[in-house]
Amino acid sequence: MVVMTNEEKKLAYEIMLAQAKALFANEDNALANFSNASALLNTTLPNSVFTGFYLMDNVNNELILGPFQGNVSCVRIALGKGVCGQSAAENRTLIVEDVTKHANYIACDSAARSEIVVPMVKDGKLVGVLDLDSHQVGDYNDVDQDYLEAFIKILLEKTELTFGMFEVN
Repeated sequence: MVVMTNEEKKLAYEIMLAQAKALFANEDNALANFSNASALLNTTLPNSVFTGFYLMDNVNNELILGPFQGNVSCVRIALGKGVCGQSAAENRTLIVEDVTKHANYIACDSAARSEIVVPMVKDGKLVGVLDLDSHQVGDYNDVDQDYLEAFIKILLEKTELTFGMFEVN
């Protein structure tokens, strides 16, 4: 288990943001960018058991598993259900210090102990959520929230959302 101070987190995130800007500078493909984003997050955050995306399926009005790093995971999540569905429905970042004590938690990986979920909105439309799980209780805080929200902003600015599931009829 690696315990990072807030200063260590900030330094790691600053490096990651610089890497993200370079990584996404000349690429706008959604699949490529979301895949590389999950890998970049996974290597930056040492306690991760899941780093990935749930993308909004506007046809079925639910979140569906997107690119990720980690173990096999839940595939579909209804809006409002679980931390991911709640974050998407409320359009706000959620931090769960201890998932075993969270009433709306969906257990996809028994190794997860804490979670942060950041909604992704582009042009006023919900694209999905960034979901991070850690094997350490209390691993996420406002430092993570600030940097992950900045990361999502960079990712969405550089990414062309061309998957059919992003199209709204």
